[in-house]
Amino acid sequence: MVDVSKWPLFSLLSSEELAAIRQACVFGTSANEAIYITHANEVFVFGLNCSSCLGTGDSLSTIVPKKLDFLQGKKVVSLSYGSGPHVLLATDDGQLFAWGHNGYSQLGNGMTNQGLSPLLITSNLQNKKVKEVACGSHHSMALTHDGEVFAWGYNNCGQIGSGSTANQPHPRKVTGSLQGKTAVGITCGQTSSMALANNGEVYGWGYNGNGQLGIGNNGNQLTPCRLTALQGLCVHQIASGYGHCLALTDEGLLYAWGANTYGQLGNGNKSNHLSPVQIMADKESRIVEVAACHSTHTSAAKTQSGQVYMWGQCRGQAIVLPHLTHFANTDDVFACFATPSVMWRLMSMEHDDFMTVAESLRKEFDSPETADLKFSVDGKCIHVHKAVLKIRCEHFRSMFRSQWTEDQQDVIEIGQFSYPVYRSFLQFLYTDAVDLPPEDAIGLLDLATSYCENRLKRLCQQIIMRGITVENAFTLLSAAIRYDAEDLEEFCFRFCVNHLTQVTQTGAFWQVDGAMLKEFISRASRCGAFKN
Repeated sequence: MVDVSKWPLFSLLSSEELAAIRQACVFGTSANEAIYITHANEVFVFGLNCSSCLGTGDSLSTIVPKKLDFLQGKKVVSLSYGSGPHVLLATDDGQLFAWGHNGYSQLGNGMTNQGLSPLLITSNLQNKKVKEVACGSHHSMALTHDGEVFAWGYNNCGQIGSGSTANQPHPRKVTGSLQGKTAVGITCGQTSSMALANNGEVYGWGYNGNGQLGIGNNGNQLTPCRLTALQGLCVHQIASGYGHCLALTDEGLLYAWGANTYGQLGNGNKSNHLSPVQIMADKESRIVEVAACHSTHTSAAKTQSGQVYMWGQCRGQAIVLPHLTHFANTDDVFACFATPSVMWRLMSMEHDDFMTVAESLRKEFDSPETADLKFSVDGKCIHVHKAVLKIRCEHFRSMFRSQWTEDQQDVIEIGQFSYPVYRSFLQFLYTDAVDLPPEDAIGLLDLATSYCENRLKRLCQQIIMRGITVENAFTLLSAAIRYDAEDLEEFCFRFCVNHLTQVTQTGAFWQVDGAMLKEFISRASRCGAFKN
């Protein structure tokens, strides 16, 4: 769990105020402004208030949190900030709000005077629902639910993607090479912009003096350009620093390009790179998250095993190779080592100040002292509570209410599933969480399908997605079809198509039955996989 107290600014809050925080973001040129949202969806701000970036209706600083009544009850899904700073905020109903510095129309309201309070931005966004926002130094971007990208504000280097360098006073749809593409992610450098398409392609535009667009040269681009150097790779996440970029593929491979004065590319030197270079290839555990922020020269990554690495500018030092830290998450890297110590994303957090009902249940799972029932699987016992099983699972509710023989037993034998799978299932009923390696999650997916546990089914699909490789992709696709897991099937199919040459050379591809093979080839053909 993220500890917000690592940011000195939050030491101003009482323990009661800290306990109420659900989301938070520290921002500003000196990390002296903060916004946080409570569990009751109340939005509070405090700090220096440069350029009225707190949205309190004035330019006065405050060490006492002030509530933004205009945003009362709004559920925040995305937040970003610029260097002015200006702030963009998106809510779960797709609304876009902006306030703060506006010298280049980066608020998107057509004006250049500061936004003292949150403004609802609707120009050119009618009937659009915004789900993600990103800010550069003085320009803004928004991603809609239907995969369109809008940009506005400062445009001296083409970072709006309009084909000119004229500032853009209202949100404008980014087209060019992005036309017809469905974007799933956006990020901004200081004066550059990046977008990630749902097919794993990456596009960049704007300032390119350090090679931060990754297109092999250092010329600015006024419209989106595809990073052809990443062709053949399916990128899953992108992150932008001040003048560098990171890209994480669906196979857990990490690429970096752009400015490297502080070693922020992590490749062992300080030379800028105009094209992506692979880093951290020697790590045994695959990378699952990368982090960077447009106002810093710091980079971070987290592996599937929970290890967190940092490199780049770290408290003034230039760390040119990824350094293993003791942190539990990438957010802590920015709290303790970035300059300024801002947050690279809107953080979510929970606190463990007391034993909740959920924590109490978690503690009592497989506890012989309080259990009234045992399951025997592969000769091993799992201790549970009948009442909990009946409350949490329809399968057990039926078992213990009817004339099933199991209702009269103190020990129930299970032969259909393995011990790790069945234990993980019972633990899920106590914790709402699954802790299984991807290879065992297939068995749990089978169980979830048999017991009609749809949420568990979705969690299994997510675990399997994170563990997909070229070698197991077709096996996982077969399992997804067998267990009617539509989201997983679509993900595995797309992965197989994106890595078609390698997948067709695996043993798993040629071991499937002919009917499925024909269906895959037919479907892949319809997607254009064999155009060339």
